Amino acid sequence: MLKPHILFDHTKTSKKIKNFLDHKIKNISLGKCNLIIVVGGDGFMLSSLKKYNKYKKPFYGINAGSYGFLMNKFSSKNTIRNLSKAKQVSISPLEMSVKNKFNKTKKSIAINEVSILRQSRQTASLEISNGSQKIIKKLVSDGVLISTPAGSTAYNMSVYGPILNLDSKKLSIRPISAFRPRRWKGRIVSDKSKITIKNLNINKRPISAVADNYEVRNAKIISIKINKKVKFNLLYDSNRSLQKKIKIEQIRKETN
Repeated sequence: MLKPHILFDHTKTSKKIKNFLDHKIKNISLGKCNLIIVVGGDGFMLSSLKKYNKYKKPFYGINAGSYGFLMNKFSSKNTIRNLSKAKQVSISPLEMSVKNKFNKTKKSIAINEVSILRQSRQTASLEISNGSQKIIKKLVSDGVLISTPAGSTAYNMSVYGPILNLDSKKLSIRPISAFRPRRWKGRIVSDKSKITIKNLNINKRPISAVADNYEVRNAKIISIKINKKVKFNLLYDSNRSLQKKIKIEQIRKETN
């Protein structure tokens, strides 16, 4: 039996879908529900996952934004039926730990990606390691992106990164506008990797580290790894699973 709690973004489309759902199903409190319906776009879903995952309930997204990769398509005819037949997929986030130039440490998780971005007009100068192994001694670029399979169709795809299968057990490391070495295209690594990124010139070339939408400025050392103790459970319509969406994007990229 469906016992949903409905979260909605404050846009016209989200409110319209919320009003439709209110006439079809009862909105249960967070403590007593058995699933959480999120009405909005991918950004609203990401923030909702982080804020409400403590309730240990699965999330069903209904797209009221533009792309809606993490969401399901709204249908006035089929949404309620689709809810009862939705399939669950579990994903683990990246865990980002950042020490800034004042030696203060801040942590956050990222479901899609961790972005290391130049903070001024100067390009970033970065050293990237995987455990004790140096991946690249000096990357001069606008930044670098570490992406999960779930996030590989987001910002990662915009910088021509690889689209990873959900069960690939891989992470993508991708430079953003690499200047030196100009031909370095990044690397695919195991999801057991412990990635460390060092700013080689903290004062002249400041950088920020962003976990999805959480930013830490003046970063000195960034550590990134998958946190497998944390699970986000997402529900998808049986004909539009996350795996299928990723496959569709892979085909599109190959034919472009």
